[in-house]
Amino acid sequence: MSPSRREFIASLGAAAALARPRAARALAGCPFRLSVINDEISQDFDHVCYVASHDFGLQWIELRGMWDKNISELDAAQVDQARAILAKYNLRVTDIASPLFKTDWPGAPLSKESPKRDQFNADFDFKQQDALLEHCIGLAKSFSTDRIRCFDFWRLEDQKPYREAINHKLSQAARTCQMHNLILLLENEMACNTATGEEAAATLKAVPESNFMLNWDPGNATTFADNVPFPTGYNLLPKHRIGHCHAKNVIRKTDGKWEWAPVGEGVVDWAGQLKALQRDGYHYAVSLETHWHGAGTPEASTRISMKGLKEALAKAGTGC
Repeated sequence: MSPSRREFIASLGAAAALARPRAARALAGCPFRLSVINDEISQDFDHVCYVASHDFGLQWIELRGMWDKNISELDAAQVDQARAILAKYNLRVTDIASPLFKTDWPGAPLSKESPKRDQFNADFDFKQQDALLEHCIGLAKSFSTDRIRCFDFWRLEDQKPYREAINHKLSQAARTCQMHNLILLLENEMACNTATGEEAAATLKAVPESNFMLNWDPGNATTFADNVPFPTGYNLLPKHRIGHCHAKNVIRKTDGKWEWAPVGEGVVDWAGQLKALQRDGYHYAVSLETHWHGAGTPEASTRISMKGLKEALAKAGTGC
């Protein structure tokens, strides 16, 4: 190949690199799969993927719902359409953020959380959970991800009489996932039976399957009065079993109540948490779950919160 030909090809490569969003180039050295939950931006999935890829510079996205449907309720044509959009923007899927086990535990007193919680366009009762799990396994394969998010049922006033059976159900689901080489991620959720780092450590100990991992959400844990998710709760967790992380923040008010906040504000020390995750060898997703809508719209609020998350990543010295 002549020198001029080599120079021409090299110049094309340099131009392609420059054409990528500056944020994408900056994130190339990030130890985490920086991501955002898609419906925290919009129900328009093409627009979401444009924002995630072009404006945020992301290579990963978490799927929960689109087109006013929960991810678990998309039909085959919509799954194919979503896959085409992901390919268009070169985005990979961190996990299927399913509503698995976000329902009442049978035979227990009705949870006070049951009729009120936003289930993100999903409504499945206990009898449907095994079928829902099988469907989510199919979705994970369709979207080329190895992770499915779950919960551990609406929170009971006294979970002790039911905890062993709940753990057995989680173990059973993890074993089903293992047959397909998939990870089952339990999110600590204030409206469910595992809410804090302390409770998550106990659940992980009781459900020993290695593919049963934690979707660590310090923001959710913070909604419990006096709970300190980082460093206190985090320090109790087996680090090798953290398989996903949600980023959001919380403000506690003087009356003891709380409200969501952008990542750059609030109780959670995100710079400290991110630095600790990197120190402990964590290399899976850090996914923005905005929840806060103080900027007027989900998209405007998510843009502010993503800015706060990137500032916390920089402050933590992660290289993101």
